[in-house]
Amino acid sequence: MEDHRIENKNKKKSFKKVILSLVVVVLCLLFYAGGYTFGKLSEGKINFKVDPDLYKQTKLTSMFQGKLIEQVWTILKTDFVDQEKIDEKELYYGALKGFVSGVGDPYTVLFDPETSKEFEDQISGKFEGIGAEIGLRDGVVTIIAPLPGTPAENAGLKAGDKVYSVDSLEVIGMSLDKVVRLIRGAKGTEVTLLIVSGNEEPRDVVITRGVIELDSVKWEFRDDGIAYVELSSFNGDTVEQFDNFIKELKQKSPKGMILDLRNNPGGLLDTALDISSYWIEDELLLIEKFGDGREIEYKAGNKAALKNIKTVVLINEGSASGSEIVAGALQDYEIADILGEKSFGKGSVQALKKLPDGSSLKVTIAKWLTPKGNSINDEGITPNVEVDMTPQDYVDEKDPQLEKALELLR
Repeated sequence: MEDHRIENKNKKKSFKKVILSLVVVVLCLLFYAGGYTFGKLSEGKINFKVDPDLYKQTKLTSMFQGKLIEQVWTILKTDFVDQEKIDEKELYYGALKGFVSGVGDPYTVLFDPETSKEFEDQISGKFEGIGAEIGLRDGVVTIIAPLPGTPAENAGLKAGDKVYSVDSLEVIGMSLDKVVRLIRGAKGTEVTLLIVSGNEEPRDVVITRGVIELDSVKWEFRDDGIAYVELSSFNGDTVEQFDNFIKELKQKSPKGMILDLRNNPGGLLDTALDISSYWIEDELLLIEKFGDGREIEYKAGNKAALKNIKTVVLINEGSASGSEIVAGALQDYEIADILGEKSFGKGSVQALKKLPDGSSLKVTIAKWLTPKGNSINDEGITPNVEVDMTPQDYVDEKDPQLEKALELLR
């Protein structure tokens, strides 16, 4: 069987990776996903050029026009014991970051010039890190999903793991973007995370950073007539790879298929919509709702090559963003059974606004709703058929979710 397929003889090994899972900021240069899902790149929602016309001046309210900042600065310069440690730049950007954090949205953040440049590099495709994604859950930095074959997964990280320190530096209360900067680094270097999994004792996990390069689509045509396809993310080349799968599928005439979106943290909106369109034809796929009440509706194309194939979609807590778009649309139209565990619940869109000094503001501009109007960000996707994956299943190399999906299709 060709390299791009999942071979039966490698099934246990491949499954073992999937099981290490229980959206949202890129954790050390994971591409496009989760907290950094920006909607349609082609429509310019990411803008790396300074354009003063983008910003209509809004007058500050009276609260911001007093001398309180100046008074605090005076006290620090007069009374702070370690005067040599005062860094004006750190104070300045720290104040702006605190200002932005006041909106209470973990995905709306200010990047100082250095972080802004690093982020642009990430979006441009220069990826070195551990290959996982983190978000904030109940105020704690949490692993959303490790990607298959990455240093994060090889080290045993799984979705739902809590991160309490990075290289012995406590990260409780720290901004998500600062945690990202602590964990990221050049390939070959090590980072130590203090991890808590469920009710287990805290443990140090040492991870050697690497280059993150993954095929986003893998598939297999099983002997029982079931087609199995796994999407690890929604990248620029995902649709092309999925088309190759479709070409083979048409020659096989399978009895049904399994779409595995477990641990898929998301990616490009266009790609998620294109994948949904393989099952849904000329119907509403997604609603993008903005703060001013505006709504943008995204509809399916007309290819729908899989609309007559019985499908089961696998999701878990590591399924976020684009995965939730696909699962939510197929669920709303009752086209597929959604099986597994409730998804992460990352359904918001961020735009990056470049500022004149080289810093930038990443701001949440919209939320995603399923075709029936359900909020992905607030609710996630609840499976029609709930099947948990237990630690013992992992030890025994069992996959009750996959087995249940096969049972439904048979």
